[in-house]
Amino acid sequence: MARLGLVFGDQLNANHAVLEYLDPARDQLLMGELASETSYVWHHARKIALIFAAMRHRAQELREEGWSLRYQVFDAEHACRSFTDLVAAALRDGDFEEVVVSWPGEWRVLDEVRGWERQLDIPVTVLPDTRFVCALEDFEAWAEGRKQLRMEFFYRQMRRQTGLLMVEDKPRGGDWNYDRDNRKAWRGEPPAARPMRFKPDSVTADVLALVGSKIDAFGSLDDFDLPVTQAQSRQALAHFVRSGLPHFGDFQDAMADDEDWLFHSRLSFSLNLGLLDPIEVCEAAEKALGDGQAPINAVEGFVRQIIGWREYVRGIYWMKMPDYAEMNELDSHQPLPSWYWTGDTDMRCLAQTIDATRRNAYAHHIQRLMVTGNFALIFGVLPRQICEWYLAVYADAYDWVELPNTLGMVMHADGGLLGSKPYAASGKYIQRMGNYCKQCRYKVADTVGEQACPFNALYWDFLDRNREKLKDNQRMRMMYRNLDRMNSDRQQAIRDRAAWIRDNAESL
Repeated sequence: MARLGLVFGDQLNANHAVLEYLDPARDQLLMGELASETSYVWHHARKIALIFAAMRHRAQELREEGWSLRYQVFDAEHACRSFTDLVAAALRDGDFEEVVVSWPGEWRVLDEVRGWERQLDIPVTVLPDTRFVCALEDFEAWAEGRKQLRMEFFYRQMRRQTGLLMVEDKPRGGDWNYDRDNRKAWRGEPPAARPMRFKPDSVTADVLALVGSKIDAFGSLDDFDLPVTQAQSRQALAHFVRSGLPHFGDFQDAMADDEDWLFHSRLSFSLNLGLLDPIEVCEAAEKALGDGQAPINAVEGFVRQIIGWREYVRGIYWMKMPDYAEMNELDSHQPLPSWYWTGDTDMRCLAQTIDATRRNAYAHHIQRLMVTGNFALIFGVLPRQICEWYLAVYADAYDWVELPNTLGMVMHADGGLLGSKPYAASGKYIQRMGNYCKQCRYKVADTVGEQACPFNALYWDFLDRNREKLKDNQRMRMMYRNLDRMNSDRQQAIRDRAAWIRDNAESL
């Protein structure tokens, strides 16, 4: 009797555990474009198109490799609503002794899978997700007994485990972290290095037509140019290593009013779909260092994002879910302003970042953390609402990576489990790292008054509102000393300005 292996749409890696477990001569694979997966949040059209196009290309490859594969194409009238529907339909049409999956990327999907043995009356095997370097049990072993789960120490363990950027047991170059060298503002030179673009083939064109006509989605599909196969993703990796990586370190925190990409790779799209392996990506960067094509601060910063931060947030997610999703340590309850979806605000940094998000389904990590995220934090947005927004609008966003980054890193709603301090900042940080402020109607030098940058009053008011929870944080003490130097009239004026901003957020 055959076994049925379900391949989730975000697990398109060649080393998929299900492919190793099953026998192509006897067993069958199952893939499907599900209505529920397009609608549980208001996804970006580019995200849906990317996943569907990558799935269809991967299905072709699997058939060419000799697999029997059942593929459900999206049908708005008769679509399978869920993974349960998809598997149940396959079981009705075939005689299977076991259903096999790889550990999903989202808690809601794992919870659904865990109900199949009872609902569908068939044994279910859940294998590890081989898109990652660190097994979940290894992360839990590292975390056990630690008072603080700081990424830096996990990252060092991953360096030792993989041997990346190591010379015997020492970090290559003498330091573990070169973040101090990676905070330059970009002022037009060197020229930005844009990602490689890919022209849609007939398979992708069919998907674009489907998504554009049949699916209610956020954002734009215009000029879709994303890699949708492993081969294209490897081309994009090679292009980034040549053109973007040499300056990535210096300018990874920089923001530009008229450049969407600067020196960022957008390889997270392919990594999180399994079209690139994290070790091959890091080894390509390390080779560039060895060949003299990129400096160590760039390569180390890039490698840290992949085997450090990416693996770390996944470990946090699975160790703390499902309760983690409900945390709201700072008791934030403001509704998300509607212009997060439209970009219709006079705050130039937010308008430009949201405009790029609508066009590209992408913004780089500092735009996410210190522009859209920073405003949500100091404004006091309800964490669930901003988390759903991030999950919806970015093509590299899946719950395992989005939730810890947003709820923990952006909103500090987990009380400091993930980040040692809230990433709150006034408009001065945005001015220092970018050039948005030059074309903004608000004055970044002002804190109160009708023309004052809204970030400024909200920042000081955030500190004031959360004093009892944050005042003992060593990394916050200087900020509170600065707040306490203000006289009572100044502090009251800031509170009044912040209250006005919250009451009139839709008109900012």
